[in-house]
Amino acid sequence: YQFMLTDRENQSILITGESGAGKTVNTKRVIQYFATIAASGGEKKKEEQQSGKMQGTLEDQIISANPLLEAFGNAKTVRNDNSSRFGKFIRIHFGATGKLASADIETYLLEKSRVTFQLKAERSYHIFYQITSNKKPELIDMLLITTNPYDFHFVSQGEITVPSIDDQEELMATDSAIDILGFTADEKTAIYKLTGAVMHYGNLKFKQKQREEQAEPDGTEVADKAAYLMGLNSADLLKALCYPRVKVGNEYVTKGQTVQQVNNSVGALAKAVYEKMFLWMVVRINQQLDTKQPRQYFIGVLDIAGFEIFDFNSFEQLCINFTNEKLQQFFNHHMFVLEQEEYKKEGIEWTFIDFGMDLAACIELIEKPMGIFSILEEECMFPKATDTSFKNKLYDQHLGKSSNFQKPKPAKGKAEAHFSLVHYAGTVDYNITGWLEKNKDPLNETVIGLYQKSSVKTLALLFAN
Repeated sequence: YQFMLTDRENQSILITGESGAGKTVNTKRVIQYFATIAASGGEKKKEEQQSGKMQGTLEDQIISANPLLEAFGNAKTVRNDNSSRFGKFIRIHFGATGKLASADIETYLLEKSRVTFQLKAERSYHIFYQITSNKKPELIDMLLITTNPYDFHFVSQGEITVPSIDDQEELMATDSAIDILGFTADEKTAIYKLTGAVMHYGNLKFKQKQREEQAEPDGTEVADKAAYLMGLNSADLLKALCYPRVKVGNEYVTKGQTVQQVNNSVGALAKAVYEKMFLWMVVRINQQLDTKQPRQYFIGVLDIAGFEIFDFNSFEQLCINFTNEKLQQFFNHHMFVLEQEEYKKEGIEWTFIDFGMDLAACIELIEKPMGIFSILEEECMFPKATDTSFKNKLYDQHLGKSSNFQKPKPAKGKAEAHFSLVHYAGTVDYNITGWLEKNKDPLNETVIGLYQKSSVKTLALLFAN
């Protein structure tokens, strides 16, 4: 803050550390500090309230963005009960005298796979368990759900309670943050309804028609609830799932679906609705934190998902660990290379020391042409590509040629793995099952068409483009 004012330059704080080290908690403290110290150039006063809306002051709003984003973006993992499953860069803008002017948040890489799947010792996003905690019974009625998470497949594949978290108390914090951040009553209802709809999606059942590959609905009760919450016609939704229309040349044809294809499609739609809703909340929060006040400088705070190694590591772990690898490289470069160059500039007699902290080999292995990401992208272009063909290409390209790429040696009883990467924080065994699908991420366009005409305005907006 002082450097910003004296040097007249923007500043950034990059918070690094592995999963569970305390990055998010430190980020909160930093934000609270800046929001408070600069609220009114030292003297705190309540802003004039806009009529009719229950909103907080700018400082309150900056601090309230956190519980809302955590409810929808944090979850229990093996390493951390309140793990951030997305990255964020928060900028706090100040006027020329250092008075708080506005703020904005940029988010990265929400782990949407968690919406439909969790490992044994983990949970899905906190919001699901907050809602089912029954602290607000009216939500249970409104969303046509029960208070038992085990009734909902999508949110109960791991644990459902966390000793360190009081879901009832957290629901009240989330609910009040929505108000403080100036969401309208309709928007608030939509947030809850879409969250409930995602839970119902996990219970949609389909069966195979006799003597055909074709899927058909196995009962309509769940679809009726999901469709009601999403402002859709239930029969239309089921028809679009089982018989999507696809464009072939210049005309549309109806395409049959197997049960597996429909189930995949339902999962993909649930993840898309959840992710788009999360990103829309960030946009709405930013509109709220953007004031008319002139801004001169900002202080940015970066909080990414930390480096993690689980028994089973998938595409999401590679993305998170790659990001950490880049951030660590940035830090190492500053600490060990630029500092020594500074000595040279100042004419100090100095022999350059190589601390062996260059992470370029691992980073290039992931991101350079013919690296892991580029081979994945390439395989996604081939209709006949499989997990096996992807693995073979990785081995052909990197095994024996890059010391950071290894054949895994999993211990007995450990999850199957396909390749290992030597990262700065340890060697991680990755399992590539389903990576091609995760990267391609196809959506049922016919269902999207229904969303676009939904009577729930927020849902139509999420899929407008």
